[in-house]
Amino acid sequence: MKKNVTRKDFLMKTGRAAVGITAVAGLSSLVTTANTQAKTKLTPWPWPYTSLDAEAVRIQAHNFYWNDKDCSSGTFGGIISALATAIGDPWTNLPMEVMLYGRGGGNAWGVLCGCLNGAAALISLVTTKAQSGPLINELWGWYEQAELPTTQANQVAINGQYLVHNFDQDLPQNVSGSPLCHASVTEWCLTANKKVSDVERKERCARVTGDVAAKTVEILNAFFAGTFTSTYVDPASVTACLSCHGSAVFNNVMTKMDCTPCHGDPHNPQAVETIGATASAFKLSQNYPNPFNPSTTIRFSIPQTEKVRLEIYGIQGNLIKSLVDYDLYQQGSYEVVWDGRDNHGNRVSSGIYFAKMKAGKFAQTKKMNLVK
Repeated sequence: MKKNVTRKDFLMKTGRAAVGITAVAGLSSLVTTANTQAKTKLTPWPWPYTSLDAEAVRIQAHNFYWNDKDCSSGTFGGIISALATAIGDPWTNLPMEVMLYGRGGGNAWGVLCGCLNGAAALISLVTTKAQSGPLINELWGWYEQAELPTTQANQVAINGQYLVHNFDQDLPQNVSGSPLCHASVTEWCLTANKKVSDVERKERCARVTGDVAAKTVEILNAFFAGTFTSTYVDPASVTACLSCHGSAVFNNVMTKMDCTPCHGDPHNPQAVETIGATASAFKLSQNYPNPFNPSTTIRFSIPQTEKVRLEIYGIQGNLIKSLVDYDLYQQGSYEVVWDGRDNHGNRVSSGIYFAKMKAGKFAQTKKMNLVK
């Protein structure tokens, strides 16, 4: 028997149906939107790269530093803006501000130099994980061993080629010996006799931002042209340290940085004595006595504030002892005693050894004879 449907029942049923249809339509819309979004073309990693003009990137990175992007975002932005012009998408959709956190060694914590942070991020975007390692090592190794700001960076300023002209004069250079922001900036301030707040220090970091951006482009250009050759090797002092601490002996250190500038030599620290407040030239004097047994005195002089490295090498070129390891010294003459022991406190055998001194661009070697 057919049931009569009242007007009220009809309206209620059709109302529920309408709600159901609306809900399904809404769900369909979401699915369609999701499908549309899912079909959006995504640029696969690594992102595309093309050869760039390193000097143009240098100037743009320096410009970004002074225009509120600082070091990390300045380096990163200097390169991606050039890629955005040369390639377009996806580089046109990536804000350089993503690297702002890296300023001042990471929000002013003074850890990894912001320039290196931004540069490594860029390298990691355009290369695979396996490819990026040697390129980043090359860049960071160059940074800790180079005179910064570079002579080229200073010359661009003197020529008035930067877009911002807060300080266009020559700036002092120094070797930081470290990829860390606080070490790099502090050592430069000591060398230049400037404060962190001085315009010269800020301009120094602006020029280094350009230096790192240009060096990164130089490395990437060579890599994609198939001509890149890695020149970075771990310093002998690091290899010596890791022979114990990075091996099965202790296995408690993982680093490529030189330990002694921050930690000193815990095995057999050497006392460097000042023997004169003035010096007219860089000089490494012949040790005395020579021949010697069991110890000898080595003197060196520097005519200006500079970071000094004084090491003892064996006849095979192996590092024996680090007497002075990238320590900053004022103008003057100094002496240090080598007691005939290696970096691990062991007495070395008789034979020929070499004292090697480096200070800025100066380098000199003296031959020594240990007899027993």
